[in-house]
Amino acid sequence: MAYIFAFIALLALRAQALSPVYIACQLQKPTGISPLVGCPEGTLYVSPTDPAANHATVQSAVASLPDTGNAIILVGEGEYFEAVNVTRSGPLTFLGQLSAETAFDPAGNASTRNLVHIWNNKYVLTNSSGDQIFDDALTAVLTVAPNYAGSLIGAGTNGAPLQPYFGNTDFKAYNIDFENRAANYSISQALVTDISYANASFYGCAFASYQDTWYTGRNASTYVVDSIIYGQTDYLFGFGTAWFQSVTLANRACGGGISAWKGTDLTTAPGNRYGAYISDSRIIRSPDANATAVTLDSCWLGRPWNDLATTVYLRTYMDDSIQPAGFEPFDSARPVIANTTYYAEYDSYGPGANYSARVPIEHILDTAEAQNFTIEGVFLEKPQWIDYEYVY
Repeated sequence: MAYIFAFIALLALRAQALSPVYIACQLQKPTGISPLVGCPEGTLYVSPTDPAANHATVQSAVASLPDTGNAIILVGEGEYFEAVNVTRSGPLTFLGQLSAETAFDPAGNASTRNLVHIWNNKYVLTNSSGDQIFDDALTAVLTVAPNYAGSLIGAGTNGAPLQPYFGNTDFKAYNIDFENRAANYSISQALVTDISYANASFYGCAFASYQDTWYTGRNASTYVVDSIIYGQTDYLFGFGTAWFQSVTLANRACGGGISAWKGTDLTTAPGNRYGAYISDSRIIRSPDANATAVTLDSCWLGRPWNDLATTVYLRTYMDDSIQPAGFEPFDSARPVIANTTYYAEYDSYGPGANYSARVPIEHILDTAEAQNFTIEGVFLEKPQWIDYEYVY
């Protein structure tokens, strides 16, 4: 027993990256020590191979939980071919298991240290007329929404009807890769996340698809830090409020813009500021990008899903794949970016940070203006569902 406590103390001393709160739980234990040593009381353990696990799939562990109360799930190393659906309102935390050999590597990232891969291969199907057979939401690998109606994305500039529900008040995930492996250059929408009517935050994760990788939906608030997002077309899209802190946006190809957001006049979805905010991040060609798909000046920073769209880039590195104009109209049916759209940059740098050629509608912020864009300013409060102790 003394050895176990000494082991936990050692982990706490080394937790200068990752989560100092959960790292003792996340690290794989030596033979003979329970994987739940160092975990908060009541933590469930999921593993497809370990007979000591409470569940073999993440979804079965989620389904076993009551709707209320705090819950933590330790997800063991492995490949999980499933779709995870979180409808409970009580706080829920997913912890991806880590190896002590790679977790503390100062050169590591989500692609090199994460041992948990949750994936699916669903994508939007169309009929012979080209119409969608089902809503984009049904392709998501991870859905955090109060119910089926709340998860729907819908079409057009207003999307699915507003719902009178709210789901999870505090969903967190640490060190997990979420992937939609159906997607490629030719396949249509294939989501990784659908976060709607919920608060959700992600730490040291990776999200990989091509079109519509990340969705922050109606009345949702999301925060992503120290993570990698891979995509091609509108791969950050949404209708809620999303803050991306110190992330890598990896262009696998170029189609549409990186960000495609909806805004609102507050009559169709009140109570949210709305927009995508990318801070202290970097935009690069993905290591797996086709050389002919991501070329010089071929990718856009964004395009407006509707005329009230908001996207702001703060202190972000942009490689030479970014179009000098920055933002583009949505399509030929809407050939002009309306002046009700709010696109802005502050202190961008790198070969793609070409302020002199940006579209006239964009706001190039000065230091005083940029100070309006903080976590507290965007979410209209200091969110209690964000882990500010996470070190990266």
